[in-house]
Amino acid sequence: MLLLKEKLLEAINYIKGIKADYGDLRLKDITTEYIKAENGKITSVATSRSKGVGIRIYVNGIMGFAATSNLDNLMDTVKLAYNTAVASAVLNNNKVELSPKKALKDTYATQISINPFEVPLNEKIGVLMACNSVMSNVQDVSSCEAFMSFRKEKVIFADTTGSYITQTFYQSGGGITARATKNGDTQERSFTNYLRAGYEAVLNMKLPEHSEKLAQQAVALTNAENCPEGTFDLILMPSQLQLQIHESVGHPTELDRVLGSEAAFAGASFLAPTDLSANLKYGSEHVTIVADATDSMGDLGLGTFGYDDEGVEAQNITLVKKGVFANFQTSRDNAPIVNQNSYGMGLADGWSNLPIVRMTNINLQPGHFSYDDLVKGVEYGFLLEENKSWSIDDKRVNFQFACEIAHEIKDGKLTGKIYKNPIYTGKTTEFWGSCDGVCSAKYRQMVGVPNCGKGQPMQVMRVAHASSPARFRKVRFISNG
Repeated sequence: MLLLKEKLLEAINYIKGIKADYGDLRLKDITTEYIKAENGKITSVATSRSKGVGIRIYVNGIMGFAATSNLDNLMDTVKLAYNTAVASAVLNNNKVELSPKKALKDTYATQISINPFEVPLNEKIGVLMACNSVMSNVQDVSSCEAFMSFRKEKVIFADTTGSYITQTFYQSGGGITARATKNGDTQERSFTNYLRAGYEAVLNMKLPEHSEKLAQQAVALTNAENCPEGTFDLILMPSQLQLQIHESVGHPTELDRVLGSEAAFAGASFLAPTDLSANLKYGSEHVTIVADATDSMGDLGLGTFGYDDEGVEAQNITLVKKGVFANFQTSRDNAPIVNQNSYGMGLADGWSNLPIVRMTNINLQPGHFSYDDLVKGVEYGFLLEENKSWSIDDKRVNFQFACEIAHEIKDGKLTGKIYKNPIYTGKTTEFWGSCDGVCSAKYRQMVGVPNCGKGQPMQVMRVAHASSPARFRKVRFISNG
């Protein structure tokens, strides 16, 4: 029986021998674990494993794709991908030019301290039950939950140019939620994160230690006033700023959205290819945003890797430089359309989907403000934490975000008063243009997003966003009624 590497190289050599422009294959072996405790009871202990190979073959500029979970019929799948490319050429005249890339042989692995899959289940359950106990003991808490989630992904990439790359990724995350209900009004406070790391990431979150404060805040919110309407200054903490970055910068700078080839599921983009040379004003001089798959600042973001699913090296690309739009996020099949090479953002969810342009770690770069200075600069406004709900139009221009809690700021000080149901709204470039301060790297936090949906059929990708607290002027707040 052929060893795995021999099987994969046999398939690549077969593609080389037929009339194909290019071919690659991508094996993914994914193991997951999910544990959840609700109201003092374990409600979920689930594990899964998925293993298979996706194969792309280009014939005269037209792609064919096929995938299989049965490695014993790998050659049949190769032939299916080839025949699909040939048949597609009959109806498809839109030939694809792939941007060039290096032929590389390499390995990459997430550096971990504790393998989450080797930690005893009882230990994990003990932490979750401790969180439940602390939250449920807070008077007037109506429900609570805690969870942990782990993922291990082994990837092998090979292509007809000579690349053979093996990668191993780990993802660890967890979270807690406390809810309180009074007079038919339910409020909640939550704390969640995911990182490219081992079990140490969950330990460092100190979930039991956060549980009591969040539960108390949930109860306090049921007695709080609704956040007032009007125009106020706003400070966003990383727990909310990550979603603002994600929806109003991450998605609209994906080139496939700009070109209209990814518009059905979650919209297109207000940007155009010509904006690359137009010095488009995306925000204020305080706004520099990068797409950093290298995790150059050591943030352990979920969008970190050695190579994307097209065998292109991870890169750190500036999307917005001091408020001016600078770059799109690209993959091999669309970068040449704007006279660029791929920036290594061709990623696929699992082995059965095609790589499409996906965010990596989209980060707001630190400024020079201290947290105290940021607050002191607000005459009257609010500091918001943790997203509750959101919406944005199909061009990624008009948005509305609701958060779990608003902290009042008056005369440059946090008053200690909280409001429930804060909702702010705006337009993308106007909002980022109102940013007049970002805290320094001392306050920087990386927030993982394990469920970014895109594409049809939908693919769920793991991305992340690092930021320090940031201040925005004259932001419109609206009522939740």
